[in-house]
Amino acid sequence: MKKILHILVVVMVLSATAFAGAFLDFFSGRSDGDSITLEWKTRSESNLQRYEVQRKAGDNGDFVTLGTVSPKGSNSMYTYIDRSAYKETANIYVYRLKIVENGSGPASYSNEVTVSHSVSSVKRTWGSIKAMFR
Repeated sequence: MKKILHILVVVMVLSATAFAGAFLDFFSGRSDGDSITLEWKTRSESNLQRYEVQRKAGDNGDFVTLGTVSPKGSNSMYTYIDRSAYKETANIYVYRLKIVENGSGPASYSNEVTVSHSVSSVKRTWGSIKAMFR
């Protein structure tokens, strides 16, 4: 019984991905109407300063930082909603997390998540007009 339990613990540990300051159980994204919802769960966090949510349009281009999320501690669930995706003309977005530790250590990056997201040109134009008056 102990051997089976040990094997299960090893499998569970290997299913998480280790990064500087954080072990992520998963990082995923989905299209939700005009926005894109990103979710991730941590198994553990230590010496972590922040997560930076980054996006690029399609396979080309550079990642840009959309926002930052403060760590909540081990075994935490996070949600970030990209409400600016409707403003872009791309249909494919690639997201990643920049994981920044306290101090001057190098940052690390999560796996990349690709999300297919299409918004009609009418919604995109109307959304841009509304944003000007906010």
